[in-house]
Amino acid sequence: MLDMIKCSTGGAYYARGEWVPADGEASAALAAKGFDAAAIENAKTGTMAYGILQAHNTSGDAENLKIKFDAMASHDITFVGIIQTARASGLEKFPIPYVLTNCHNSLCAVGGTINEDDHRFGLSAAKKYGGIFVPPHLAVIHQYMREKFAGCGKMILGSDSHTRYGALGTMAIGEGGGELAKQLLGRTYDVARPGVVAIYLTGSLPAGCGPHDVAIALVGKLFKSGYVKNKVMEFVGPGVASLRQDTRNAIDAMTTETTCLSSIWETDETTQKFLAVHGRAADYKKLAPADLAYYDGVVEVDLSAIRPMIALPMHPSNAFTIEELNANLEDILHACEQDVQKLIGRKDVSLDLCSKIENGKLRVDQGVIAGCAGGLYDSIYEAASILKGHTGGCGDYALSVYPGSQPIMMELVRTGVIHDLMASGATVRTAFCGPCFGAGDVPANGALSIRHTTRNFPSREGSKPGNGQLSGVALMDARSIAATTANGGILTPATDIDYDPTVPEYQYDPSSYDTRVYQGFGKGDYDALLKLGPNIKDWPEIAPLGDNLLLKVASYITDPVTTTDELIPSGETSSYRSNPLGLAEFTLSRKDPEYVGRAKAVQAEEKARRAGEGSAEVLAQLHKVPGCENLTWNDVQIASTIFAVKPGDGSAREQAASCQRVLGAGANIVTEYATKRYRSNLINWGMLPLQLVGATPFGLGDYVFIPNVREALKGDLQDIKAYVLGDTAKKFSLYMAPLTADERKILADGCLINFYKH
Repeated sequence: MLDMIKCSTGGAYYARGEWVPADGEASAALAAKGFDAAAIENAKTGTMAYGILQAHNTSGDAENLKIKFDAMASHDITFVGIIQTARASGLEKFPIPYVLTNCHNSLCAVGGTINEDDHRFGLSAAKKYGGIFVPPHLAVIHQYMREKFAGCGKMILGSDSHTRYGALGTMAIGEGGGELAKQLLGRTYDVARPGVVAIYLTGSLPAGCGPHDVAIALVGKLFKSGYVKNKVMEFVGPGVASLRQDTRNAIDAMTTETTCLSSIWETDETTQKFLAVHGRAADYKKLAPADLAYYDGVVEVDLSAIRPMIALPMHPSNAFTIEELNANLEDILHACEQDVQKLIGRKDVSLDLCSKIENGKLRVDQGVIAGCAGGLYDSIYEAASILKGHTGGCGDYALSVYPGSQPIMMELVRTGVIHDLMASGATVRTAFCGPCFGAGDVPANGALSIRHTTRNFPSREGSKPGNGQLSGVALMDARSIAATTANGGILTPATDIDYDPTVPEYQYDPSSYDTRVYQGFGKGDYDALLKLGPNIKDWPEIAPLGDNLLLKVASYITDPVTTTDELIPSGETSSYRSNPLGLAEFTLSRKDPEYVGRAKAVQAEEKARRAGEGSAEVLAQLHKVPGCENLTWNDVQIASTIFAVKPGDGSAREQAASCQRVLGAGANIVTEYATKRYRSNLINWGMLPLQLVGATPFGLGDYVFIPNVREALKGDLQDIKAYVLGDTAKKFSLYMAPLTADERKILADGCLINFYKH
């Protein structure tokens, strides 16, 4: 199925455009090409990623990086919490350009005035601290950053997981809000030097194939294997030159779904032209690997072999060629139904996909082309070319199109594309990220929506399984969505359509930005007051870590992967993200609805302990732990925890951690963390990122005691003694992956805010 992509079994050297496997014969092969021992030894420094990271590293240590970024970006779901965190920690001004976009809660359709209150807060913060404010409907966050900030050799940090501008020569990283607060306070992004994996592109895409076909194939191949997890994906090879810039940008946005840390691409005349068209020719420089560069792995992608793809519910890695799906519809859809059933975990709610088979073909209910991946000029232009003279009809099927920015919209108007889309029955919307996270074009119960957007996790289309509502999203490229629309909603690959894929040169008109975007960097009115709405609340006080920690398991999740959407749902809950306690009421609401009540009960236990009213029965169990016979409740802190196999896949949202924290959580205990950013969020909110090996010795409702936890935090973290309480104290071992000195202090202090207060 995915044989157009091949992964090496080990590292390799890229020697003047040729690959040499890093095996026992590598030195001789490289010597024959003119490389001496010193060059081979230093080959790891030859990647583009290495050079950019070291140019932004302030530590003086090439292996342990302390990064300062050139710019940052947040949207209206995240910027309030970030600024509130930084304010509580001593924020005086924005030290680097900080872009506040309003592309997630821009509809202002839920929760009264609170969305627009957040927007007003953002503008007041931009005026006070010296920021850049992009009003609602003007641009999705990543398209604005591509158009105005990405440049060759730069680094950008964003509080959205799809912060990826590698195709424009910028290493961009999506992280939780705590990491952006650190940058606002003049601190650094601390990370061990990441591995680098080459994505070696050859050939060129067939007509009818687009960026999502490449992206879905890559995610399908790389996500489950963890091949690029927390590494940098470096796109090289002759195939890069065959791709238009919009195609590169859209592929790049989806690298997030592989769980990589960041991405970077070779740059060329195509990159130079994009930057020049956008008035930033000076931001171009040629980026390419050195004559000799070492990569930790190589992913070979034959673009000529790419075929139209589909990622079935409910993950971007559930990838098939449309041809394969159409040839095995019933078998593949039935297996998908079973996987969805396991994921949702409810016998009374199911997604019936097989009923959508008509005469051996799959009928879908809705199409959406939107966001930082789908809402780009080239994709929408080609979609309109396919649709011209055709229509999806006036039945259930509907197509909606969201250009990614106002300048793209203006060019689509100028070229007549908007007219053609509307004439074919499509509806055209303003720049909005809602279809990517469940707040726009929510389909009917039981419906299947095909979308050129970034994710198709559970409820990313807006359904509520807990209320008996369930629909599904399949990810596809805009071209095949248009082909399906032209075929009345019957799944159709764009390679079956005869159309002209030519796209005229893009003309950029910045007037909508010039007249509406507030440009305040370096111009802060530092005495001005912020405008706070009634839903904008300060973070509650959080206690530092106690000497001994008693954890009670408030949720026990055995799914292979737990997404951040499941930890704290997206969609309508996004409106409450400026209210820490209000949002916390939704924690795990779709995965474990009883969690909030259990966590609050543990909070009540801790409150009783502090009041001198701790449980005598539990204290007696603590006394059975060796060496703890004389403990009193004054010596022990009580907190809740969750167990999950592999949590944190997906969004960068810090609320996946902070909501647990404000409900009294003190740790996560897991087998593995799906992403670095989720683990970083836990640390920044003072929650121990614990891991265990082997069978889990505790269950839901059990107490797990970690004696001398503050002392353990100072050690090597590899054998942290813990006990399951009961009639006897059952000993087992936990560990934590390496922590920086600052991370240890943050955990001891209880959270990032406390750390800065100290």
